[in-house]
Amino acid sequence: MTQPTPATTPEAREAPIRVLLADDQALLRSAFRVLVDSEPDMEVVGEAADGAQAVELARATGADVVLMDIRMPGTDGLAATRMISADPELSAVRVVMLTTFEVDEYVVQSLRAGASGFLGKGAEPDELLNAIRIAAAGEALLSPAATKGLIATFLAQGASSQEGPDSAEYAERLAALTGREREVLVQVAGGHPNDRIAERLEVSPLTVKTHVNRAMAKLGARDRAQLVVIAYESGLVRPRAD
Repeated sequence: MTQPTPATTPEAREAPIRVLLADDQALLRSAFRVLVDSEPDMEVVGEAADGAQAVELARATGADVVLMDIRMPGTDGLAATRMISADPELSAVRVVMLTTFEVDEYVVQSLRAGASGFLGKGAEPDELLNAIRIAAAGEALLSPAATKGLIATFLAQGASSQEGPDSAEYAERLAALTGREREVLVQVAGGHPNDRIAERLEVSPLTVKTHVNRAMAKLGARDRAQLVVIAYESGLVRPRAD
Protein backbone atom coordinates (compact mmCIF):
# COMPACT_ATOMS: atom_id res chain seq x y z
CA MET A 1 0.00 0.00 0.00
CA THR A 2 1.45 3.35 -0.96
CA GLN A 3 1.69 5.71 1.95
CA PRO A 4 1.12 9.46 1.71
CA THR A 5 4.03 11.79 2.16
CA PRO A 6 4.10 13.51 5.55
CA ALA A 7 3.57 17.25 5.42
CA THR A 8 6.34 17.95 7.91
CA THR A 9 9.85 16.84 7.06
CA PRO A 10 12.36 15.91 9.78
CA GLU A 11 14.32 19.08 8.95
CA ALA A 12 11.22 21.23 9.56
CA ARG A 13 10.88 20.11 13.17
CA GLU A 14 13.03 21.72 15.83
CA ALA A 15 12.84 18.68 18.09
CA PRO A 16 12.47 14.92 17.54
CA ILE A 17 8.97 13.44 17.46
CA ARG A 18 8.25 12.17 20.97
CA VAL A 19 6.78 8.66 20.77
CA LEU A 20 5.06 6.71 23.54
CA LEU A 21 4.73 2.92 23.21
CA ALA A 22 1.68 1.23 24.76
CA ASP A 23 1.58 -2.56 24.49
CA ASP A 24 1.32 -5.28 27.12
CA GLN A 25 3.97 -7.38 25.35
CA ALA A 26 7.43 -6.28 26.47
CA LEU A 27 9.10 -7.96 23.50
CA LEU A 28 7.06 -5.93 21.03
CA ARG A 29 7.74 -2.71 22.92
CA SER A 30 11.46 -3.46 22.76
CA ALA A 31 11.30 -4.06 19.03
CA PHE A 32 9.36 -0.85 18.46
CA ARG A 33 11.81 1.09 20.65
CA VAL A 34 14.81 -0.10 18.65
CA LEU A 35 13.07 0.84 15.40
CA VAL A 36 11.91 4.27 16.52
CA ASP A 37 15.13 5.24 18.28
CA SER A 38 17.11 4.34 15.16
CA GLU A 39 15.55 7.34 13.38
CA PRO A 40 17.19 10.76 13.85
CA ASP A 41 13.88 12.62 13.84
CA MET A 42 12.09 10.67 16.58
CA GLU A 43 12.62 9.22 20.03
CA VAL A 44 10.80 6.93 22.45
CA VAL A 45 9.92 8.88 25.61
CA GLY A 46 8.12 6.13 27.50
CA GLU A 47 6.63 2.64 27.55
CA ALA A 48 3.28 1.57 28.99
CA ALA A 49 1.99 -1.93 29.64
CA ASP A 50 -1.68 -0.92 29.79
CA GLY A 51 -3.99 1.91 28.84
CA ALA A 52 -4.12 3.64 32.20
CA GLN A 53 -0.35 3.89 32.29
CA ALA A 54 -0.36 5.15 28.70
CA VAL A 55 -2.63 8.05 29.64
CA GLU A 56 -0.45 8.93 32.63
CA LEU A 57 2.72 8.83 30.56
CA ALA A 58 1.15 10.86 27.76
CA ARG A 59 0.68 13.65 30.29
CA ALA A 60 4.08 13.20 31.95
CA THR A 61 6.23 12.90 28.83
CA GLY A 62 4.59 15.38 26.48
CA ALA A 63 4.36 12.69 23.81
CA ASP A 64 3.44 13.73 20.29
CA VAL A 65 2.31 10.28 19.13
CA VAL A 66 1.15 7.21 21.05
CA LEU A 67 1.45 3.79 19.42
CA MET A 68 -1.50 2.14 21.18
CA ASP A 69 -2.31 -1.56 21.22
CA ILE A 70 -6.05 -2.17 21.14
CA ARG A 71 -6.14 -5.23 23.37
CA MET A 72 -4.40 -4.82 26.74
CA PRO A 73 -5.34 -6.08 30.21
CA GLY A 74 -7.08 -3.67 32.56
CA THR A 75 -7.65 -0.41 30.73
CA ASP A 76 -7.48 -1.33 27.05
CA GLY A 77 -6.37 0.82 24.16
CA LEU A 78 -9.90 1.89 23.25
CA ALA A 79 -10.63 3.24 26.74
CA ALA A 80 -7.23 4.91 26.90
CA THR A 81 -7.81 6.62 23.56
CA ARG A 82 -11.11 8.01 24.82
CA MET A 83 -9.36 9.37 27.91
CA ILE A 84 -6.69 11.06 25.83
CA SER A 85 -9.25 12.55 23.46
CA ALA A 86 -11.34 13.87 26.34
CA ASP A 87 -8.42 15.59 28.07
CA PRO A 88 -7.91 19.18 26.84
CA GLU A 89 -4.30 19.06 27.99
CA LEU A 90 -3.69 16.18 25.59
CA SER A 91 -5.42 17.70 22.58
CA ALA A 92 -2.20 17.70 20.56
CA VAL A 93 -1.50 14.00 21.19
CA ARG A 94 -2.15 11.72 18.23
CA VAL A 95 -2.94 8.04 18.71
CA VAL A 96 -1.90 5.41 16.18
CA MET A 97 -3.90 2.30 17.01
CA LEU A 98 -2.06 -0.99 16.61
CA THR A 99 -4.01 -4.17 15.95
CA THR A 100 -3.11 -7.78 15.23
CA PHE A 101 -6.07 -8.03 12.86
CA GLU A 102 -6.47 -5.03 10.57
CA VAL A 103 -10.13 -5.89 10.00
CA ASP A 104 -11.23 -5.40 13.57
CA GLU A 105 -14.50 -3.91 14.83
CA TYR A 106 -12.58 -2.06 17.54
CA VAL A 107 -10.76 0.01 14.93
CA VAL A 108 -13.90 1.92 14.02
CA GLN A 109 -14.72 2.45 17.69
CA SER A 110 -11.18 3.70 18.19
CA LEU A 111 -11.55 6.24 15.40
CA ARG A 112 -14.77 7.46 16.97
CA ALA A 113 -12.96 7.67 20.30
CA GLY A 114 -10.34 9.97 18.79
CA ALA A 115 -7.62 7.78 17.28
CA SER A 116 -6.10 9.20 14.12
CA GLY A 117 -5.96 5.87 12.36
CA PHE A 118 -4.77 2.31 12.60
CA LEU A 119 -1.88 0.09 11.64
CA GLY A 120 -1.55 -3.68 11.60
CA LYS A 121 1.25 -5.12 13.70
CA GLY A 122 2.43 -6.92 10.60
CA ALA A 123 3.14 -3.64 8.80
CA GLU A 124 6.56 -3.01 7.33
CA PRO A 125 8.97 -0.91 9.46
CA ASP A 126 8.86 1.96 6.97
CA GLU A 127 5.05 2.01 7.19
CA LEU A 128 5.18 2.34 10.97
CA LEU A 129 7.78 5.11 10.87
CA ASN A 130 5.90 6.97 8.17
CA ALA A 131 2.68 6.67 10.17
CA ILE A 132 4.38 8.30 13.15
CA ARG A 133 5.63 11.19 11.02
CA ILE A 134 2.25 11.73 9.39
CA ALA A 135 0.45 11.69 12.73
CA ALA A 136 2.95 14.11 14.26
CA ALA A 137 2.49 16.44 11.29
CA GLY A 138 -1.25 16.56 11.96
CA GLU A 139 -2.08 15.21 8.53
CA ALA A 140 -4.18 12.22 7.47
CA LEU A 141 -2.80 9.15 9.18
CA LEU A 142 -1.88 6.32 6.85
CA SER A 143 -3.74 5.92 3.61
CA PRO A 144 -7.06 7.78 3.83
CA ALA A 145 -8.48 5.25 1.38
CA ALA A 146 -7.55 2.37 3.68
CA THR A 147 -9.12 4.04 6.69
CA LYS A 148 -12.22 4.90 4.66
CA GLY A 149 -12.53 1.37 3.38
CA LEU A 150 -12.51 -0.15 6.84
CA ILE A 151 -14.99 2.36 8.20
CA ALA A 152 -17.29 1.84 5.23
CA THR A 153 -17.24 -1.92 5.79
CA PHE A 154 -18.43 -1.66 9.36
CA LEU A 155 -20.90 1.14 8.77
CA ALA A 156 -22.43 -0.95 6.00
CA GLN A 157 -22.93 -3.68 8.61
CA GLY A 158 -24.72 -1.28 10.92
CA ALA A 159 -21.86 -0.53 13.28
CA SER A 160 -22.78 3.15 13.28
CA SER A 161 -25.86 2.42 15.37
CA GLN A 162 -23.74 1.41 18.36
CA GLU A 163 -22.62 4.88 19.40
CA GLY A 164 -22.07 8.43 18.18
CA PRO A 165 -24.31 11.48 17.61
CA ASP A 166 -27.84 10.91 16.35
CA SER A 167 -29.07 12.04 12.94
CA ALA A 168 -30.53 15.30 14.29
CA GLU A 169 -27.20 16.33 15.78
CA TYR A 170 -25.38 15.44 12.57
CA ALA A 171 -27.87 17.46 10.54
CA GLU A 172 -27.21 20.46 12.77
CA ARG A 173 -23.46 20.06 12.45
CA LEU A 174 -23.53 19.63 8.69
CA ALA A 175 -25.80 22.65 8.31
CA ALA A 176 -22.95 24.78 9.65
CA LEU A 177 -20.75 23.83 6.70
CA THR A 178 -20.55 25.94 3.58
CA GLY A 179 -21.26 24.30 0.25
CA ARG A 180 -17.57 24.14 -0.56
CA GLU A 181 -16.73 22.65 2.83
CA ARG A 182 -19.29 19.91 2.20
CA GLU A 183 -17.74 19.21 -1.19
CA VAL A 184 -14.30 18.95 0.39
CA LEU A 185 -15.66 16.68 3.12
CA VAL A 186 -17.05 14.30 0.51
CA GLN A 187 -13.66 14.21 -1.20
CA VAL A 188 -11.86 13.55 2.10
CA ALA A 189 -14.25 10.67 2.76
CA GLY A 190 -13.33 9.33 -0.66
CA GLY A 191 -9.75 8.93 0.52
CA HIS A 192 -8.28 11.73 -1.59
CA PRO A 193 -5.28 13.81 -0.43
CA ASN A 194 -5.36 17.59 -0.60
CA ASP A 195 -3.49 17.80 -3.91
CA ARG A 196 -5.97 15.47 -5.59
CA ILE A 197 -8.95 17.32 -4.10
CA ALA A 198 -7.51 20.59 -5.36
CA GLU A 199 -7.32 19.17 -8.88
CA ARG A 200 -10.88 17.85 -8.73
CA LEU A 201 -12.36 21.11 -7.42
CA GLU A 202 -10.00 23.35 -9.39
CA VAL A 203 -8.71 25.24 -6.38
CA SER A 204 -5.31 25.48 -4.69
CA PRO A 205 -4.10 22.88 -2.16
CA LEU A 206 -3.89 25.69 0.42
CA THR A 207 -7.56 26.48 -0.13
CA VAL A 208 -8.43 22.80 0.35
CA LYS A 209 -6.42 22.69 3.58
CA THR A 210 -8.28 25.77 4.83
CA HIS A 211 -11.65 24.15 4.09
CA VAL A 212 -10.57 20.91 5.78
CA ASN A 213 -9.47 22.78 8.89
CA ARG A 214 -12.73 24.73 9.03
CA ALA A 215 -14.78 21.57 8.58
CA MET A 216 -12.87 19.89 11.40
CA ALA A 217 -13.50 22.86 13.68
CA LYS A 218 -17.24 23.01 12.89
CA LEU A 219 -17.73 19.25 13.20
CA GLY A 220 -15.57 18.79 16.28
CA ALA A 221 -13.18 16.42 14.49
CA ARG A 222 -9.61 15.96 15.68
CA ASP A 223 -8.26 15.07 12.24
CA ARG A 224 -9.12 13.75 8.80
CA ALA A 225 -9.83 10.23 10.06
CA GLN A 226 -12.57 11.69 12.25
CA LEU A 227 -13.95 13.58 9.26
CA VAL A 228 -14.26 10.29 7.37
CA VAL A 229 -16.23 8.75 10.24
CA ILE A 230 -18.58 11.74 10.40
CA ALA A 231 -19.10 11.77 6.64
CA TYR A 232 -20.24 8.14 6.68
CA GLU A 233 -22.19 8.14 9.95
CA SER A 234 -24.09 11.28 8.95
CA GLY A 235 -25.13 9.71 5.66
CA LEU A 236 -23.41 12.45 3.66
CA VAL A 237 -21.41 9.66 2.00
CA ARG A 238 -22.78 6.16 1.51
CA PRO A 239 -20.62 3.00 1.70
CA ARG A 240 -20.14 1.30 -1.62
CA ALA A 241 -19.91 -2.45 -2.11
CA ASP A 242 -16.80 -2.71 -4.32
